[in-house]
Amino acid sequence: MQRVQRFQFMLELSATCLIHNRLVNRTLSLFCFLMLLIFSQTSLYANDLEECERLLNSGQYQACLAKTEVAILKKTYGSEWPLLKATAELAVGQYAEAKQTIDAGLKRYSWSLPLRLKAYEIYQLNNEHEAAEEFLNSIHELASRSAWRYTDASSLIALGQASLLKKADPALVLESFYDRAINEYPDHKDAYLASGKLALAKHDFILAQETFEAAAKIIPEDPDLLFGLAKALQTGSPERSDKLMSQVLSINPQYIPVHLEHIYRCIHSEQYSEAKQRVDAVLDINPHQAEAWCCLAVIAHFEHRPHDETAYYCQALSHHNQNPQVDYQIGKALSEHYRFSEGAAYQRQALQKDSKFIPARIQLAQDELRLGREVSGWEHALLAHQQDGYDTTTFNLLELKDQLASFKTLEDETFIVRMEAREAEVYGTEVLKLLHAAKQTLSKKYDLELDQKITVEIFPNPDDFAVRTFGMPAVSGYLGVCFGKVITANSPASQAEHPTNWQSVLWHEFCHVVTLELTKNKMPRWISEGLSVYEERQKNPLWGETMVPQYRDMILKGETTPISELSSAFQNPKSSLHIQFAYYQSSMVVEYLINEFGFDAMKSILNDLRAGIPVNVAIERRTKSLGELEQDFATYLKAEAEIFAPEVDWSEQDLTALTSDDTKRFDDWIREHPQHFQGLMAYSRILEEENRTVELETTLKKLVELYPQYTGADNACLRLVELYQKQERFDLEQSFLEQYAKYNPNALAVFQRLATLYQQQENWEAVYQACQDANAINPLDQETQQRLAIACIQLNRQPEAIAAYQAILALEPHNPAETHYQLARLLQDTHKQKAKRHTLIALEQAPRFRAAHQLLLELTANTP
Repeated sequence: MQRVQRFQFMLELSATCLIHNRLVNRTLSLFCFLMLLIFSQTSLYANDLEECERLLNSGQYQACLAKTEVAILKKTYGSEWPLLKATAELAVGQYAEAKQTIDAGLKRYSWSLPLRLKAYEIYQLNNEHEAAEEFLNSIHELASRSAWRYTDASSLIALGQASLLKKADPALVLESFYDRAINEYPDHKDAYLASGKLALAKHDFILAQETFEAAAKIIPEDPDLLFGLAKALQTGSPERSDKLMSQVLSINPQYIPVHLEHIYRCIHSEQYSEAKQRVDAVLDINPHQAEAWCCLAVIAHFEHRPHDETAYYCQALSHHNQNPQVDYQIGKALSEHYRFSEGAAYQRQALQKDSKFIPARIQLAQDELRLGREVSGWEHALLAHQQDGYDTTTFNLLELKDQLASFKTLEDETFIVRMEAREAEVYGTEVLKLLHAAKQTLSKKYDLELDQKITVEIFPNPDDFAVRTFGMPAVSGYLGVCFGKVITANSPASQAEHPTNWQSVLWHEFCHVVTLELTKNKMPRWISEGLSVYEERQKNPLWGETMVPQYRDMILKGETTPISELSSAFQNPKSSLHIQFAYYQSSMVVEYLINEFGFDAMKSILNDLRAGIPVNVAIERRTKSLGELEQDFATYLKAEAEIFAPEVDWSEQDLTALTSDDTKRFDDWIREHPQHFQGLMAYSRILEEENRTVELETTLKKLVELYPQYTGADNACLRLVELYQKQERFDLEQSFLEQYAKYNPNALAVFQRLATLYQQQENWEAVYQACQDANAINPLDQETQQRLAIACIQLNRQPEAIAAYQAILALEPHNPAETHYQLARLLQDTHKQKAKRHTLIALEQAPRFRAAHQLLLELTANTP
């Protein structure tokens, strides 16, 4: 019985187990099926999301809207869907629709910080500012209640951006949120994008470049990252930046930030018609794009259409009437055209909308400083720095303020000149003298009465000059800049490798003072630069740009720019040669206009510009139709090129084979082309390599005879000088030094060598002139000042000799006792007390200085 019961129990247990196993298997099967289904749906979701992001990034906004709409209607889970849809709606200007999308998204995903941040942006664009602020405040409230929940990359970035909007310390935001997001989520695009944009906003272009380059390696072909890299490279590597901009448009032809960059470039180069066409293209994408309307307002301002300017300004603010960015962008564009007063007015309006909007505060500081309103300018710079210690522009400006405090100020009724103290002692008086000469000549010529003092600041450190002028260091290529009532310039101390005549620089810049004041800064760049270069040549035919072989070649090959587009030649030139050619061509247009229509016609054009008349209209009013003028000028310039160095054979010849072939063949070719400049230059180099000195001398003399004005680095004059110096044929060396000095006012080493040779001959008038020419390039050389002092003594120019020795003292001579002694000798008849003081200093430094002892006895002999 027990066996039967046990058996029955076992059967029941077996049956139960069998049933249980079947249930388990079914459960497992169902679980696997559900997991497979979830995995499939997740995979499908991920693929759909990636496709929508691709559509958004490629500018297919309508397709992106359609696809996200379908996903949302299907109630596909994920806060990314309303975020993507709202972003696409913003891109095409559907601000009201974006608000509906974000509201619906927040009903389902109320915990999402990225959605709340997007809601802040969207509500601002719907002029619901209080509600927008509530969304911004709620971001930190949510995070403070559930900090553990918001450690993903998107939440960290949203917290960082919300903190910046709340005016948090940018450096702290970078470290606490963006750097953390990059470290913990190295494949997340938005972390790099936020960090790079912050660096760009603070003008930290090196950090921005590093950030975007790192991101582009991980996430290639992303338009946002590539555009950020292009912006970071704009100053340091413009060609690469342009290529990246083009690449962005190849990925997304509707990428508005690149189109805006092109619009600003057109405005900067005064190509307003093209700028308007590009604005229309942007408004076709987004009819409410605020920055595009800003650009139209800027163009209307330049074209003197105040009613249109107001209308465009209102349109820019129509969807966000408290947006400080609108005033900031308009003002910044005006200031880039030297309209600093109008630009500053817009920045004040921006600060009325948001008193903590740092970009406007920084721009206003720079505008005020460029207008000569220094107290206000430095106050705004300090306030901006207190609000944001990370911004490099204000940091650099305030560092410069400390540097300027150590400068010496030379001030009179017309000028305020600031220079490094030592330099002021050396040639500060000469700077004032030159500026007064420029004022007397140019103000009278242009019928201008200056009603305010002109500030001139001269910097021995080129980085200080760049910060004062452009707001950032390491900007090269400029000798001086004029803002109207303020001139900044590099001093001779900063031009060691390529010295330039500082007198020509200041004359050029003061001409800008006159013409900018005369037109109230309402002049295109080409006329402004053209007049300054023209006036340089009027003062000294060797100053300013003159015809050179490269310019001749460019003119005859048709590489000139039409007068109506000439300002564009200064924007993104192909090379340094092209920018110099822009200066030259502009000056030749000015010269042609004055020669053909008289100087009064030019003054009338400037008066028209002051009244707001567009430049092309002003030129046609005072001369002839622009089409005729451009044709006639082209003929004139071509004729100038054709008569340039008329003895020279300028024909194009392929010299490659000759320079690499046997020399005899080149000898024969030269006999057939005895006046070919390039051929003779190439031939001379071969003769030099083969040490054929006699033939080399003959060839170099031929080059000088054919084209004596050539002052290029490989010019024949200086090569002959070097040859004769080695041969100790000093009379011939001097002759060719003098020949070269006739045509190059920047030849510092030549003038210094001539002074040495003249001193050996005791030709004191020649020593004096050579030293003056050298000091016009670099007055900070002790040897030149010493020779000048000796020459002045010999020529009985006592005041100038005293000035030269005082300059030597400022330059900290190797033998200061001798310098003090020489000063004492010069002062003993007119300033006995000063002479005695210098004598005592000489004896203090050299107690056994017998001549000084004797001079002291003479000075005290008749003292009661």
